[in-house]
Amino acid sequence: MTTPHAGIHEIMTSVGGALGASGFTDVLGLPQAKRFVVMVVDGLGLDLLREHAELAPFLSSCLNIDGVLAGIPSTTSVSLTSLGTGLRPGQHGMAGYTCRIPGTSRFLNTLQWDDRIDPAEWQPYPTVLKQLADERIAVTVVNDARFELSGLTQVSQRGVPFVGVRHAWDRLAAVVEAVERDDRALVYAYESSVDHTGHGSGVDSEEWRKALVQVDRDVADLRAALPPDVVLLVTADHGMVDVPKDDRFDLVDHPELRDDVVLVAGEARFRHVHTRSGAEATVAARWREALGDRVEVRLRDDAEEWFGPIDPAVRGRFGDVVVAALDDFAVFASDAFAVELLLGGFHGSITDRERRIPVLVAG
Repeated sequence: MTTPHAGIHEIMTSVGGALGASGFTDVLGLPQAKRFVVMVVDGLGLDLLREHAELAPFLSSCLNIDGVLAGIPSTTSVSLTSLGTGLRPGQHGMAGYTCRIPGTSRFLNTLQWDDRIDPAEWQPYPTVLKQLADERIAVTVVNDARFELSGLTQVSQRGVPFVGVRHAWDRLAAVVEAVERDDRALVYAYESSVDHTGHGSGVDSEEWRKALVQVDRDVADLRAALPPDVVLLVTADHGMVDVPKDDRFDLVDHPELRDDVVLVAGEARFRHVHTRSGAEATVAARWREALGDRVEVRLRDDAEEWFGPIDPAVRGRFGDVVVAALDDFAVFASDAFAVELLLGGFHGSITDRERRIPVLVAG
């Protein structure tokens, strides 16, 4: 099944339309049903799935809705917030894995969060899940118990019951129980092992392949356990690329690129560069000259194609200059983000491998 290019922010709203909820439109052409399970397999880009189809026979056998893209930056906190709110980053304000706290010289790590930041103030829009619950649809989030009170969960999935689980078999039982609660139901579920393994070992590794095999089995088991009338929709938040050691550019070795720079945020594949006022064009030119065709450098005001129109209230979270890595290149800042040098697989940028995501209809 093919649809014109759509964004991850249109998946959950399309589910709302397919459920018949008022105010939602199914732009993806999903099956009409009264009960849905939406499962996010973190890091399982469409290109990766297709390249390893033999390792994931169940997922590969499902009907895919082509043409759906993760937003930019193509990273978990941004994508899950877009999925959960139906909004693009320029509106919901989740600017990246790390993003500047406006008015400060600090950045927010959007996965670890910061107790000084109220998630409901950081992202004030109601979630799609809450809006569907208000339509008398039985909505439940089933996720790792550690994430229940996390800032990202509150930003992207707040307003509905959360069921914490520890293992895949716990998740299966919890999802089935939740979707059977009512005649109209929606369950959101999440799986992190593919992404976690890709970061640690790279996507071109035996460990990653084993993780994909296990996830395929787990999803097949879930489908078999669900009532036949439930539509299981499997998607992802981004893809992933491996970055070789010789394509790792570290800002520590190039102090001239820090001139006129107040703060560097984002992540290795997508940097937000915050500059001294008035120095934006100069910094962009300097970075462009140093990094050449290995990146795409834009001023924030020229990047709304990537983020969507930027709400003035969140403008300061996005870099004055934004730097998107191409191919298998990345820009490190080991003085602030030392852990990144230990990773094998990365994501966050504008490439097809990072942005193309599956939307698989499993029944």
